[in-house]
Amino acid sequence: MLSSSDLKQIAQKGITEKQIEKQLETFKIGFPFLKIKRAASIGNGIFSLTKTQQEYYINEWKEYKTTGRKIVKFVPASGAATRMFKDIFTFIDAPYSKPKTDFEKYFFDNIKKFAFFNALNETCINNYGKDISELVADGNYKDVVKSMLNNNGLNYGRLPKGLLLFHNYEEGARTAMEEHLVEAALYADSGGVATVHFTVSHEHLNSFEQEVLKKQKIYTDKFGIDYNISFSEQKQCTDTIAVTPDNIPFRKDDGEILFRPGGHGALIENLNDIDADVVFIKNIDNVVPDHLKQETVNYKQIIAGFLISLQKKIFNYINMIDNSCSRERLLEILKFTEEDLYCVKDGAKELCDSELSCYLRNKLNRPIRVCGVVKNVGEPGGGPFVTYNQDGTLSLQILESSQIDKNNKDYMNMFNNGTHFNPVDIVCAIKDFKGNPFCLNKYVDNETGFISTKSSGGKELKALELPGLWNGAMSDWNTIFVEVPLETFNPVKTINDLLRTQHQ
Repeated sequence: MLSSSDLKQIAQKGITEKQIEKQLETFKIGFPFLKIKRAASIGNGIFSLTKTQQEYYINEWKEYKTTGRKIVKFVPASGAATRMFKDIFTFIDAPYSKPKTDFEKYFFDNIKKFAFFNALNETCINNYGKDISELVADGNYKDVVKSMLNNNGLNYGRLPKGLLLFHNYEEGARTAMEEHLVEAALYADSGGVATVHFTVSHEHLNSFEQEVLKKQKIYTDKFGIDYNISFSEQKQCTDTIAVTPDNIPFRKDDGEILFRPGGHGALIENLNDIDADVVFIKNIDNVVPDHLKQETVNYKQIIAGFLISLQKKIFNYINMIDNSCSRERLLEILKFTEEDLYCVKDGAKELCDSELSCYLRNKLNRPIRVCGVVKNVGEPGGGPFVTYNQDGTLSLQILESSQIDKNNKDYMNMFNNGTHFNPVDIVCAIKDFKGNPFCLNKYVDNETGFISTKSSGGKELKALELPGLWNGAMSDWNTIFVEVPLETFNPVKTINDLLRTQHQ
């Protein structure tokens, strides 16, 4: 099936023939669905913190930042914002020339409220000799959106979200990337330095670097700190092979095998390359203007302080185990593992001391993540669940709908009626009790990817998505859920989301 030229193409990507064989086999047999115990809820896997506890954890975080530890803000920012403008692209191709749908009308009725309005207005003048109001008066609505989307205008149809102007300020509009620089200064600095890492697509790397060069000094001066900003691209070795509906390698017109990016789960490789004690992970589009940032800053510090407090206990317990602690102490550690880490094993109390010590040490000595979860209001996102692991233990996981058997009514009811969901608001500790980095690839559940239907050149194909970054890629981490307010979650999935009160 694979020719010598195929094997050469595969090797150039840093992928082995064995990996390809495994992927092809997966297309045939599919991925197993996860076995679920229940949706997590307040008191059953989700912590709801009192005001006193919140203040305690904020102080824990502030104190930790004075210890010279390495703190990184990790921002997945790959890919163009094409889906954000789906409805506007549809309008360009529509047989009518004036806004017809509610979405189109709302966009044009409020166009002056967008942070990019002035830039778009200037572009329209350059392109057509008329400003937006004149083009609209003439009925040339499509010329306005073409100036926004096309490469002879703002090129927003091809730029990544991070480089789009999101919010207005008196001193000028800010991009989403800039808002992350501001956030980093407010809660993720260490020793007067804020370290930010963006994962970007190769085609956008230069644009990101140029924008950072233009803007970095503004925020250095504003906050009196230095920035350490770096970038990485999704590695080619994480690409996955595409196949035809008959599970045969899909070939391009030139005969080469078509490979596709493996999804955001591929970024576990990028995260694994980060040298840090604590890492904040947050999507590029989940930002708000300064006047609404305080709630976000507070809760970022709260969940970070919660992480540090938890890590101290874990490190202390590992040291106890390594120094041959008593049966009474082992049972205390088991209680902590079950009640604080929500990792449960049937019959653990009946294990002999040596077996219990081994089990507990194995469960404690893992990467840790504390995930902020918000009340479910119907937004798309993964839900917090209690699930069964391959070793028979129970633990907390963030699940997407693709991981759940849709023919299982009980499971679907759990997913649809879950009280909370995860908006990718995560703080991680990725070093062990000796200060050595964990090899994050060892904690991935490779059975939690999924297969989707796509197309290329008008031909249908099947694509393989790797275990998601905050789903299967972190499956074997110690996971904690903490309720955070809905005000901390303000994603921009469509262009009109920027018209929401939270972005004005």
